[in-house]
Amino acid sequence: MEQRKRVPATKVRLPKIWYLATLALLPFLCVIAWSFFSDAQGIAQIAPNHSSPALISQTPNTSTALVRAQTLNTQGANQLAAGQAEAAIDTWKQAEAAYEQAGDKLGTLGSQLNQVQALQSLGQYRRARTILEQINAQLQGLPDSALKADGLRSLGITRFRVGDLKEAQTVLQSSLLISQRLNMNAGRSHTLLALGNVTRALKQREQKDSRKNATNEAIAFYQQAATLAPDALTRSQAKLNQLSLIAETNSTSAQASLLAEIRSLIKNLPLNRAAIYAQVNLAESLTKMSNQDQREIAQLLVNATQQARKLQDSRAEAYALGQLGHLYETRQQWSEAQKVTKQALQIAQTIQANDITVSWQWQLGRVLKQQGQIPDAIAAYNQAVDTLSILRGDLVAMNPEVQFSFREQVEPVYRQLVQLLLQDNPNQPTLQRAREVIEALQLAELNNFFREACVDVRPEQIDQVDRNAAVIYSILLPDRLAVIVSLPGQLLRYYTPSVPSDVSTIEKSFDDLFANLNPFIATSDPLRPNQKLYDLLIRPAAKDLAQSQVKTLVFVLDGVLRGVPIAALHDGQQYLIEQYSIALSPGLQLLPPRWQRRSPAESVPSDQLQTLAGGVSEARQGFSPLPGVVKEMEQISTLVPTNVLLNQAFTRTQFEGKVESVPFPIVHLATHGQFSSEAENTFLLTWDGRINVKEFDQLLEGRNRRDRRPIELLILSACQTAAGDKRAALGLAGVAVRSGARSTIATLWSVQDNSTALLMTQLYESLRKPGMTRAEALRQAQLTLLRSPDYQQPFYWAPFVLVGNWQ
Repeated sequence: MEQRKRVPATKVRLPKIWYLATLALLPFLCVIAWSFFSDAQGIAQIAPNHSSPALISQTPNTSTALVRAQTLNTQGANQLAAGQAEAAIDTWKQAEAAYEQAGDKLGTLGSQLNQVQALQSLGQYRRARTILEQINAQLQGLPDSALKADGLRSLGITRFRVGDLKEAQTVLQSSLLISQRLNMNAGRSHTLLALGNVTRALKQREQKDSRKNATNEAIAFYQQAATLAPDALTRSQAKLNQLSLIAETNSTSAQASLLAEIRSLIKNLPLNRAAIYAQVNLAESLTKMSNQDQREIAQLLVNATQQARKLQDSRAEAYALGQLGHLYETRQQWSEAQKVTKQALQIAQTIQANDITVSWQWQLGRVLKQQGQIPDAIAAYNQAVDTLSILRGDLVAMNPEVQFSFREQVEPVYRQLVQLLLQDNPNQPTLQRAREVIEALQLAELNNFFREACVDVRPEQIDQVDRNAAVIYSILLPDRLAVIVSLPGQLLRYYTPSVPSDVSTIEKSFDDLFANLNPFIATSDPLRPNQKLYDLLIRPAAKDLAQSQVKTLVFVLDGVLRGVPIAALHDGQQYLIEQYSIALSPGLQLLPPRWQRRSPAESVPSDQLQTLAGGVSEARQGFSPLPGVVKEMEQISTLVPTNVLLNQAFTRTQFEGKVESVPFPIVHLATHGQFSSEAENTFLLTWDGRINVKEFDQLLEGRNRRDRRPIELLILSACQTAAGDKRAALGLAGVAVRSGARSTIATLWSVQDNSTALLMTQLYESLRKPGMTRAEALRQAQLTLLRSPDYQQPFYWAPFVLVGNWQ
């Protein structure tokens, strides 16, 4: 393997620091924390170190208990400041018991809040949120107090950690109001700092025109927090967060004066974990800024590492060392980067800090790749992916930055590994590993979508379920599209398109296809984008697919390809749907169907087609009317046993009641809905409101949790993907997986009412036929429209997709 030449990025080389195990710019899970360390500051000792005479009947026993509680409270604060979070939790549990013995309710709640801070520092945000919800319920009944303000602030920070940004903002604003009424400048400062972090995160989800306003608002929060800060640490954290935001936006305004103030503040900070993180935070910001002294950045990280060692804080040491390793990486000092990153990785693994470990595993893989050490690089990447699979649900909660930069900090680990695996004539074990990584990425994306782990499932190979189905895996690599095909009873096959297939080319084809969809706008070559996408995804494998005589194609699609109407791909002679039944899968377990026929020639019993149908035909909440819904409901009722909830009857309460009371195998919803790459923007419309995807999945999945018969087929006949969101189909995959339905049929865009009613009628008629699979039933319904003079354009029949089990 030819090794790349080392090209120096600058004449100034960083010093070799062999006696250190150094840091890396945390391009991953433990990002320095423009929010991490700032959230924990100032509230590590929430329980008041004074008695509450109005609440406590003083006796010698209570007095002794109070003194002990206050001593333990201070001890726990010191332990957390020194990075000993587990010890702090144990100490504060003892303080909680002492406060309970003394009858001090506020002290008890304060000790519980202190434990929450320690849990957050360990990355256990979901456990922290559970405790905080319980504390908050008790706080609501208390008058405004410093403790109540602190509790609400802590709850807001925890909601922020797990991605509930709007809720976090609301709770933090409530905390701020209490602090303002009580004239608590310290409390206001801490809350303003947290509000700045939430506002900063929210701006990542805003449209481009709104981001500037969000940035200015976040800076204003940081400036107010610094002004009201009760100590140098809080002031430095507010200033550092302001600087890191300025560095991100490439703004040069007031950089010099801000930097001078930060340097002065950091120089005089006491020795603790927060001070260490402050230095690393400054180093990270300086790295992003132009014309900064590289030696100063290195020295900051060296100092941080030495201080962590002095405190015997292994986590902070591993964090700082990894950042230094990343600094070497950015300067293309590969051997130094490799040595330092290995040292940081060893420390992280020793203390079982998986969230840090995965960062340095990925970093090590990148560094090894640059040096041409491909087998070792693959090994490091494999370790990173395996660590990610261990983290699973904690991944998005462990560090707030991860959930807002998933595409920059998580996806690349998987894609870069697949790229390495497929670069040189991969053998079968390598192809199998590549397929596993593609499926792991699909799961990671869904975890990120929901901000929590998906349902645990047992993987089941598709080719072991249906000998007449082929599976087509796609993954968008930095330079090309990679396709792996699994044919029944055959070895995996790897294809690359013979035409350019980089991401920009694929996205252009995606845009062109949708630009040509409107049947009322004539174009000179309307099928050109359909054919181009066919050339990219299908043509390389077309001959092998034909020879295998498979009947169904199952696609595990990646990125923007999820939103492509696969049925409408065209080979120059006919559409793909004219050749094969088509299904989509997120690559997880395929749930076996419960529709049991005694023989293939037998039709599905009518009781297994019993349907709960809900819909809204009238204009509601700004959405246009869907007059065809009435006809759709009527026609379904004539074909299968149906319980209909239409318009005023289709409320959240009535729908929930029906789902809970009767185990309908089919749930058919003909109402406006939207799929988005953001869970909060993925919803279905009811007569009296909206059902968000998280609520929807909990409603339907509840039947599975009680060991009741799951939904066999979920049909969403009037949904659409969010405009301008090329990853919106992820919302459809999320609904399909988390609803617990074995199969889901939905639409990628809103279609004409009458054509939908016709397609749905044909779908139910096909489902009743002997030997008919779900995918083939949908295909026959789509072909009915394709062969109709009124609806032959793909606009009418192509948006309908089946996700999940196709049998």
